[in-house]
Amino acid sequence: QAYVSYSNVAALTHLAAKPGWEITSTLDDIKIWTHEEGNVLLLKVEMQVEIPSHVAFSLLSDFTLRQQWDKHILTCEVLQAVSEDEKIYYITSAPMTGHKPRDFVILVSQRQPCKPSEPYIVATKSVTLTSMPPSSKYCRSEILSSGFQIYSDSSSSCTVCYFNRVTSGVMPYFAANLTGSSKSIEDTALQCIKFLE
Repeated sequence: QAYVSYSNVAALTHLAAKPGWEITSTLDDIKIWTHEEGNVLLLKVEMQVEIPSHVAFSLLSDFTLRQQWDKHILTCEVLQAVSEDEKIYYITSAPMTGHKPRDFVILVSQRQPCKPSEPYIVATKSVTLTSMPPSSKYCRSEILSSGFQIYSDSSSSCTVCYFNRVTSGVMPYFAANLTGSSKSIEDTALQCIKFLE
């Protein structure tokens, strides 16, 4: 258990530190970077938010609030509170055309910074729970590593960085957007900023 939560946070930190990110889109308060690694697409979305970093951390680490700003999520419930900093959630997401709705069992690990220069961390990855086996109604999908790093800019503003390692499992949600035919990533980021502020 300790190893799984450590590796969850370490995987996100490693993802954030990778060299070679290419910026693909810039709006006023949102920047989007991508990084291709074989058949995996790494995604980084940076948002400028006018609230203190600890408030953003408390709102983003509670995944039951996520459907208020992420339209891909239909339901989210806590399956298990492993510790104060680790929770396992069950999430269902809206079906894409021609596909079954997806479901996920994820571990969310949250960490406060040790030093002021370090970010708050909310790391996410899929886990297996025997009490929640796959069901025929849903396509069980996997999140390799994703999450947020939240840096304090001032006492009333922060930079929220969202990372995702996009595999073919979640690719349909992003594919349309990266060709420029849809703005779903930017829309979700805008909704996230609106929700936080």
